[in-house]
Amino acid sequence: MPVTDAPAKARALYEARRTRVPIPPFTDEDPSLGMSDGYAIQRELVPLLLADGDRVIGYKVGLTSKAMQRMIGVDSPDYGPVLASTVYADGDDVPVERFIQPKIEAEIVFVLGSRLAGPGVGITDARRAIAGAAAAMEIVDSRIQDWRIKLADTVADLASNGAVATSSRLVPVDDLDTRLIGMTLTRNGELVDTGAGAAALGDPVAVVAWLANVLGAEGIALEPGHLIMTGALHAAVPMNPGDVFRAEFDRLGPVTVRVTGA
Repeated sequence: MPVTDAPAKARALYEARRTRVPIPPFTDEDPSLGMSDGYAIQRELVPLLLADGDRVIGYKVGLTSKAMQRMIGVDSPDYGPVLASTVYADGDDVPVERFIQPKIEAEIVFVLGSRLAGPGVGITDARRAIAGAAAAMEIVDSRIQDWRIKLADTVADLASNGAVATSSRLVPVDDLDTRLIGMTLTRNGELVDTGAGAAALGDPVAVVAWLANVLGAEGIALEPGHLIMTGALHAAVPMNPGDVFRAEFDRLGPVTVRVTGA
């Protein structure tokens, strides 16, 4: 029986997360679903996850690169919450069995030092609110079968979030041109890809401003201590047990993820 309403779709995603069994894309059944429908489902899903004892500690912004926007067929980023249960420290073991079909992306994370609420937030406002930047890797995952996602599917699925690993080193951004932060990603010591901060909406700080304004329209503010994931600086890389990923960023330093599992 097809899923026809936001609460039921949210429940299907919740069960897919719990059982690690992916579901067909919602857009297969209804190709007319768009971004607003995805967020309607997301708003139903988040309380189900929080009822299990989780909490929102920030947000991830996806589709911040032109390449990803072209792939999905959009001209705007999307967002989803970062949940406390999904955060790892630099060097932690990350069990692959926690996910369905995980991939890894290196990106810049910001930690907010002061409250930031839209509308009307500009890049200068966002920069003032940021306590610092850190090296990070996001593990993206999809509860949708075979990553056959369209925009509504990924938005509903919390912007395809999985987990995040962050460095403990927080670097002030006052004298940092975040557009020019270079990054290299290695897997088991071999270079996989490179990138730079400008891949994220032209400037990762612009991602924070965008998010504050979009959330502000919903009456939501970014709070001190929130983590803001600003989007991949390269193409996502599949993860396999035994892989050791290391991302090294100019000025921010390295962050490492060790993938465990059978």
